[in-house]
Amino acid sequence: MENKNDKKPDKNNDNSEKKDLSLEEKLKENEDKLLRTLAELENQRRRSEKEIKEAFEFGGFNFAKETLALLDNLQRAQISIKNDQKLKSNEDLDKFLKNIDVIEKDLVKIFERNNIKKINCLKEKFDPNSHQAMLEVVDESVEPGTVVQEVQPGYMFGERLLRPSLVGISKKKGADSKEKDNKK
Repeated sequence: MENKNDKKPDKNNDNSEKKDLSLEEKLKENEDKLLRTLAELENQRRRSEKEIKEAFEFGGFNFAKETLALLDNLQRAQISIKNDQKLKSNEDLDKFLKNIDVIEKDLVKIFERNNIKKINCLKEKFDPNSHQAMLEVVDESVEPGTVVQEVQPGYMFGERLLRPSLVGISKKKGADSKEKDNKK
């Protein structure tokens, strides 16, 4: 006689294997999720550290940008006073201008201590990343595209552009007539 157990597959044993496989799959899936979550947390930590560092380094960017107006106005006042005919006859003008010079030098020192540096642009090749062209000047003595005039100084805040230099750049004498001919 045949044994009934031999002919029929054991359903309980078959279900047990399916459960084991699904448990192993679930374990692998959960392990994968855990690793991805840990990686995401690490990436978030790095981003946060970078943002904090940048905020510390460039937190004063807007303040520095607005403070440049003080320096500009101080320099304009100095030029205006020197060019005023009524004030030139005043005996105390030199003392006043010396005081303005002291204030200007102190402000420049404060800028330098805080990593704000003036862009040196005269006689340099025009760089659109740090210069803004305001006018063209006919100058045959230098190569076209060279900065020959500084209208307003530019500044860098560390490696960031705080304000571009407003400049005049050189061009050759016949450049205008060639451009007009090309437009026609």
